[in-house]
Amino acid sequence: MIRIGLISDTHGLLRPEAVSFLAGSDLILHGGDIGGPQILDELRRIAPVTAVRGNNDHGDWAQAVREFERIEVGEHGIYLLHDLARLDIDPQAAGVRVVVSGHSHVPSVVERERVWFVNPGSAGPRRFKLPVAAGELCIENARVSARTVVLIE
Repeated sequence: MIRIGLISDTHGLLRPEAVSFLAGSDLILHGGDIGGPQILDELRRIAPVTAVRGNNDHGDWAQAVREFERIEVGEHGIYLLHDLARLDIDPQAAGVRVVVSGHSHVPSVVERERVWFVNPGSAGPRRFKLPVAAGELCIENARVSARTVVLIE
């Protein structure tokens, strides 16, 4: 089984609760609004990282981070972007099994037409009364499962 840790909207804050949750991941996907290159460096101490740039990621370091990423894990295509409203592909037609986004700070897992749409929520500074959360994908052969976890109520 492959465990992919999902995190988004850290806005420069990588909480110890998020680090603990992500420990043991084979790969980490960051859905943008990273907040600085140090966050990616810290995450890389846990596992390899694929990240996308969010609307609050600025500066020279952020220009090196793409807005959209597509990766393959086994036979499964995973598409990563910050704001789901900017989805520029038809996931099913493109052979994408999972779309991972951030931006809303609201954790969610929805499966539509055999495509998982996962937003791990915000793992950084609390916004409004939303929980601090992260998520994971578990891939075992043809089976994909996804969940989000509240780290701090």
